[in-house]
Amino acid sequence: MFQFFANIFGYILNIINNFVGNYGLAIILFTVLIKLLMLPLSIKQQKTMKKSAKLQEQMKILQFKYKNDPEKLNREMMDLYKKENMSPFSGCLSAILQFILLISIFYMVRNPLTYMEKIDATQLNVYVQQMKDDGKEVSQAYSEIDIVRELDYLKEKLPEDENLRKINLNMQFLGLDLGKIPQQNLNDWTVYIIPILYIISTFISMRITTSMQTKKKKNEDVIDITEDKENKENSGEERNEMEDAMAQSNKMMSWMMPIMSVSISLVAPLGLALYWLINNVLMIFERLILDKVIKD
Repeated sequence: MFQFFANIFGYILNIINNFVGNYGLAIILFTVLIKLLMLPLSIKQQKTMKKSAKLQEQMKILQFKYKNDPEKLNREMMDLYKKENMSPFSGCLSAILQFILLISIFYMVRNPLTYMEKIDATQLNVYVQQMKDDGKEVSQAYSEIDIVRELDYLKEKLPEDENLRKINLNMQFLGLDLGKIPQQNLNDWTVYIIPILYIISTFISMRITTSMQTKKKKNEDVIDITEDKENKENSGEERNEMEDAMAQSNKMMSWMMPIMSVSISLVAPLGLALYWLINNVLMIFERLILDKVIKD
């Protein structure tokens, strides 16, 4: 499945790359295009999140009312979702699509000659063997990146090869080599620029999300003032425990995401980190704009 989508994405990225003549710029335009195609889903997701926030108070009342009857609680919550025309699994589709995008684009960036240039595996093995025979290092995981890096050399060794002549991949972007893998170039400080910017954008994105959640929490607290006093007193301890658990979970995620970002950015080509960086930046602006445009 991932190869199927990687082929489609590779075809699109190759068209853009042939038009602009630069791999880095092509990735940026490709990211913008994917974001535009995903915009209807993002709008729907934002609406669902706002609607879900409104349901939280009603769900808390149900949780208090039926705290000793889990079966009844589940039925009442499902009825509430039906009444509001919502699904408890509404966020799953977005998560699945994001996962498919993540893996498919990783495949495409790792193997640009397979998915962009459509060169078959047999021919690629010929290039790899030629390089090995001449004593050049070839990475097992990123052999196609090495082929692109040694393209001029291979054209000299195999002047009649039509596939080599048609390859148009300029991976130099603003002084950075987007084919480099940080883990393999630890002494080159330039390989850390995009991953660091990506990590910073991740923190900013999480900060904005936290800020929005805090704003919603304040609005919920205003609503809480109108609740029945006895219900508040009885459910206060349970609610505080729930909020403490959520706070701990959010705190853990705030640390896990940057750690995961660092780990993945170090072992993937910089082209993938550039895609994630631009996607993060676009997501930040998208989230801010949609939050203003889409009313509660």
